[in-house]
Amino acid sequence: MPKLQMELQAIISKSPLLQTVLDRWDRVALPDVRLVAGAIAQTVWNHAFGFAHDHGINDIDIVYFDDNDLSESTEADHSARIRGLFRDLPVWIDVKNQARVHIWYKEKFGYSITPYTSTDDAITTFPTTAAAVGIRAVGNELDLCAPYGLSDLLAPLVRANKKQITREIYEKKIARWSTLWPDLEIIAWDQ
Repeated sequence: MPKLQMELQAIISKSPLLQTVLDRWDRVALPDVRLVAGAIAQTVWNHAFGFAHDHGINDIDIVYFDDNDLSESTEADHSARIRGLFRDLPVWIDVKNQARVHIWYKEKFGYSITPYTSTDDAITTFPTTAAAVGIRAVGNELDLCAPYGLSDLLAPLVRANKKQITREIYEKKIARWSTLWPDLEIIAWDQ
C-alpha cells in the first residue's frame, strides 16, 4: 500500500465516527458505493490541527451508482435504511445515487451536467482536490478512489477542482472551512 494511503488509513482508523461507518460497511449493501468527500477531508484536518475527531463535521456522504433505478423514491428508501443503520451517530447521513445527479443538478446549481458513468467518475467532479476522495472497506483495508492524489488532502491544502463547479460554489465552501479550520492553506480560485 502506498505511503500516503497508509497515512490516510491510520488517520481514519482513529476516528470513531468514520470507523463506525466502515465497521458496518457490509450492511450498507449498495452498488458501487463509497464514503466520500467532506467527512474524510475534515477528519484529516481535525487530525492535522489537533481538533476533536468530529469537529465541524455536519454530515457523512455515502454515494452509490445504480443506473437501473433512477427513481427518487428508491434513493429515499435507501437513505432511510442507511440512516437507520447509523442512527447512533451524531451527524446527518446523506445518501445519493450518482446515476441520478444530472436529473436535479440544473435546478439546484443553475447549469446542466453530463450524467456520471460511475461513483468514481462522480468523484472526479467534486469541488476540491482534497475532498475528491472516496473509500470503502474491503476486509481490513480501504479501497481508495483519489483521482487527484492524496497530497493536497494530507498537506492540508484546499484547491479548487474546476472540472464542474463555479467560483461561487468554491468560495462558499472555503468561507465555511476557513472559519472552522483557520490554519488550512487555501488556494484562491484565480491561482
